[in-house]
Amino acid sequence: QVQLVESGGGLVQAGGSLRLSCAASGLTFSSYVMGWFRQAPGKERECVALIRWSGGSTLYADSVKGRFTISRDNAKSAVYLQMNSLKPDDAAMYYCAVRRSIFLDTTPARYDFWGQGTQVTVSS
Repeated sequence: QVQLVESGGGLVQAGGSLRLSCAASGLTFSSYVMGWFRQAPGKERECVALIRWSGGSTLYADSVKGRFTISRDNAKSAVYLQMNSLKPDDAAMYYCAVRRSIFLDTTPARYDFWGQGTQVTVSS
């Protein structure tokens, strides 16, 4: 059974930084993509950043390029999202997700497993 547990969210001032963590367990398949998605109130869930577990290829939403960095720790089965230069528009619930595929797909509905989310609030 796959479990994803996010942590690291909180309240930060605009321009500040946060590092989100996602601890994964039960990932027994050989090829998968892990990603961070976010959803603000009244908005659709959107892809923030993806990483292919084998090889480490990444993909970022245009809105976060140059500010956010996704990384992984194979030994810990964890994925991280370093968020710098945060803006009020970055405020949302952030979710970690896994897709059993090698393809970096930004469509939330194509992801198989989800964590409970961690809240990020950015004050202006």
